[in-house]
Amino acid sequence: MATVDRTEPLEALLGSLDAQTHRSFRLVLVDQNADDRVAAVVAAHPEVEVLHLRSERGLSRARNVALPLLAGDVVAFPDDDCSYPPDLLERVASRFAEDGGLDGLTGRAEAADGTSDTSWKLDAAVLTPGNLWNRVISFTLFLRRGLVARVGPFDERLGLGSGSTWSSGEEVEYVVRALCAGARIEYDPALVVTHPLKRYAPEELRAVGLRDGASVGWILRRHGYGARTTARMMLRPLGGIGTSLAHRDLTRASFHAATLRGRVQGYLGARSS
Repeated sequence: MATVDRTEPLEALLGSLDAQTHRSFRLVLVDQNADDRVAAVVAAHPEVEVLHLRSERGLSRARNVALPLLAGDVVAFPDDDCSYPPDLLERVASRFAEDGGLDGLTGRAEAADGTSDTSWKLDAAVLTPGNLWNRVISFTLFLRRGLVARVGPFDERLGLGSGSTWSSGEEVEYVVRALCAGARIEYDPALVVTHPLKRYAPEELRAVGLRDGASVGWILRRHGYGARTTARMMLRPLGGIGTSLAHRDLTRASFHAATLRGRVQGYLGARSS
């Protein structure tokens, strides 16, 4: 888990780890703060085994610092502002113990009040490169360590803090590589991690659309997605624009327009990156 600029949300995560019914785990915490704000939070939870590391800023960079030091059978990638239901790790451990051919699990996010983004798929599925969109996000991802060793490091051109235009989508790209390596990863919508449902001002929402759209376009190009999938992913925002305009929702229409622009930019930019 990478952390930067947060203490109260990190306290909530550590509290949720303290409450887990499954106790055989360790938190590899990669600290990107310039100060020692994290130390007191960690000290308040002595029952949680923590390996405290440091790295320069960048989400993918932080994860890559941690990967060589993993020791558990299963690896998770929690955000520093999420929290786990008390039985989550027990349920995940049971799934992997019962199915030796299972390489990974993903779930979905819910806010503390039970609300969820409508983009989440509600049907369980075995992931493929074509259906993983809206079924993968890092803090609900659990992978066998052997698979992580085969896939290797995260692409540091992607992810928050990367300094690139495509500064998200690092976990999606990672799962694409895992699937191309023959991994079987299942999406279970009943596997829920608590995470704030973010609200954005119109300008912020456009920036998110542009950023995430660029990452999707980059992944489509770099991983050689075919014309059919690429066209579908490029055309989808156009439908969002039309629907939003029909409802006179200019904020959502501008978000979808930014998403489309980002996907085109990311797709074209992947040629030279």
